[in-house]
Amino acid sequence: MNSSRILALATLTAVLVLASVVAGRSIAQQSPPSLRPMKFMDIIEMESISNPAVSPNGTWVLYTRSTTDWKAAKRFSNIFLVSTERGILSTRQMTFTKDKNETSPAWSPDGGFFVFLSNREAPESRSTQNQLYLMRPDGGEARKIVDAKDGVGTVEFSKDGKWLVYSAGKEDERQLYALSVAKIESDKPIQLTKRSAPVTWWTISPDSRQIFFLSADSVDKVNKERKEKKFDARLRNEDSPVVHLWSVEIESKKEAKLVDAKGYTINGVTVSRDGKWIGYRGISDDRYKKTVTESNTYGDLYLFELASKQIERLTENADIGESSLQFSPDSKLIAFTADNDFTFFRDEKIYLRRIDDRGGNWKKLGDGHDQIMSISFWSEDGKEIYFNGGWRATIQLFGVSTESGKVRQMTNIQGVAFTSYDEDSKVYLTNYSDPTTPQNIYLVPSLKQIANRSQWKQLTDSNPQVREMALGKTEAVQWKSSDGTMVEGVLVYPVGYEKEKRYPLVIQIHGGPAAASLLNFSAFHGTYVHVYAAAGYFCLLPNYRGSTNYGERFKMEIGGDYFRQAYDDMMFGADHLINSGLVDANRMGVMGWSAGGHWSNWILTHTDRFRAVSSGAGAVNWTSMYAQSDIQRAREFYFGGKPYDNFEHYWDVSPLKYIKKAKTPTLIHVVDGDPRVPRPQSDELHMALVNLGIPTEYFVYPGNTHGITDMRNQLVKMISEFNWMEKWINGKDRWLDWNELLATFKDESEEGKKSSTGKVEETK
Repeated sequence: MNSSRILALATLTAVLVLASVVAGRSIAQQSPPSLRPMKFMDIIEMESISNPAVSPNGTWVLYTRSTTDWKAAKRFSNIFLVSTERGILSTRQMTFTKDKNETSPAWSPDGGFFVFLSNREAPESRSTQNQLYLMRPDGGEARKIVDAKDGVGTVEFSKDGKWLVYSAGKEDERQLYALSVAKIESDKPIQLTKRSAPVTWWTISPDSRQIFFLSADSVDKVNKERKEKKFDARLRNEDSPVVHLWSVEIESKKEAKLVDAKGYTINGVTVSRDGKWIGYRGISDDRYKKTVTESNTYGDLYLFELASKQIERLTENADIGESSLQFSPDSKLIAFTADNDFTFFRDEKIYLRRIDDRGGNWKKLGDGHDQIMSISFWSEDGKEIYFNGGWRATIQLFGVSTESGKVRQMTNIQGVAFTSYDEDSKVYLTNYSDPTTPQNIYLVPSLKQIANRSQWKQLTDSNPQVREMALGKTEAVQWKSSDGTMVEGVLVYPVGYEKEKRYPLVIQIHGGPAAASLLNFSAFHGTYVHVYAAAGYFCLLPNYRGSTNYGERFKMEIGGDYFRQAYDDMMFGADHLINSGLVDANRMGVMGWSAGGHWSNWILTHTDRFRAVSSGAGAVNWTSMYAQSDIQRAREFYFGGKPYDNFEHYWDVSPLKYIKKAKTPTLIHVVDGDPRVPRPQSDELHMALVNLGIPTEYFVYPGNTHGITDMRNQLVKMISEFNWMEKWINGKDRWLDWNELLATFKDESEEGKKSSTGKVEETK
């Protein structure tokens, strides 16, 4: 590694980065009026940081940074390098492809080079296919080391540094290959597997001698052929071959079936550090038992010992979702998370046992911690398990003792932080955001300093342009609901807020409902609160009954009584802002997506106090929704069983039952092939409102996802929704002009004429 060259280049980069950062901050500090409002296109153009990869010696971090190409309507990513010692001042861009993707950087075990996936040379007909490239951290051109006919899938180095293994081929034909690291740029790849069925998951064993992988015994060739010949009818809950656990030796290419799954298919595989144990989840292969989505959620855990080939079934809770099995660093303890006392929908707790205590009792950890728990990483001595957990409107780091089971809170930030640990380099990284800080990666010197943010070192600066924007003040607010329970939400103030003045309000309802609105940086097409703030609105994001982060009872209280209390929570939240002199009661709107759409529909049919409603992917008829959706178990919890057993209740909680009470102008959004809240729900709502003469507009977006994935339609959603609020809340004479959207393709001279809402002002 040419460290002097890196230092010289990093120093030059540091000067440029520091100059821009200081300049941006001085503008903000010395001349606040020069700050500009956030626009719709700012949301679309937000960059994101991902895939951090720490070098083996812990001195460097590679990461990818994605940018927006608006005219191509795509996002593209490049790879960057940063020093853990010098932080963002040492940032260096390593790849420079403007219309291609560089992803998944991975260091060689000696840190001398890294590899990454890219479609930089792929023809247009195969634009999604990646090949494997090599690059050295001191610069130079990237060199292609693998050119697979149908592209490369995933990549991993063996721990002994001898092998680079990768998967390649079409997704339904993918196989494993290996390259000798010593001759990585000259040797031809060795094909390790030649199976009729694809390899669906794999990892290299800790001793670097073999690869564990998942694959079926065979593939249904006739079924595959009929689809290739465009006999492409879709069969619901289609039968699929059972997936088994296999191994293949790298040197000899000898293959062996480790676990012959009978009655179940295998996923969620983990391997102990000493390589002696494998944990996996067994999912029932009965295709009629659950929907496709739910069959991948529920299963039981198994422990396989390589030496004896013995299998121990660890759980028998097929209706409860359990995490993958996790091993302590010394491979003596095993743990997993599951719903408390294995009761559906209770908050997850951690269950722990010695690995050699076959058939022994599991010790529950964190029983006194009234929040959801997970397993992020272990302490090296195995005495503590750390997890990133919700705490009211924040995400904090917690530790739980494997001996006492007691939980301690390790951070107390007014924001969102996800901390991770790299076992090889012993480096801690935190992905942090707060209301004024976009998500970035920070180095934490040690867990002893995790609570002291001044000790964190910033490694990335994803969206420096935010320092030029006027943002609405954001804080957590609390109010008392109808039953006396304190409820919390996130409140965003109008930019330039003046006391004694009342402002319009938009309530933005989060999805889930088992989720929470957080004190993070909000720049998403589903909320975009700072655009509203720039236009003089308050935004309230309530954590209503059914939300997480406020205790198990708070989350579960809507079971069997879905809408009533949460509706009160939100109405009392609006009243709190009105009574505080902040909000004009005659200028309020409500919007939400998914569960937020469900509640928007309920509000539409239960009050006329709002001037505008925007319903995104919302349900109106829970009886039909039960079968239309790809999940049912959660519905049974919320509505007290199946509709066939509880028909009247399902109808009683359906907004459609009360549709004749609707008076509020309503904008409707849905994705055409949404599997979670299918389009017919929005069709039913739209038809009813049209027949009732309620002002309504209906957008159906292309796709087969639960959210809008293409950026141009994300812009359509934001502009139409905002202008719907403007029309019905503030009395604007129009709600949507397609020229506003088309104007985004005009040259930069037009860009300067845009107002804070992204509208192109008329040139006189």
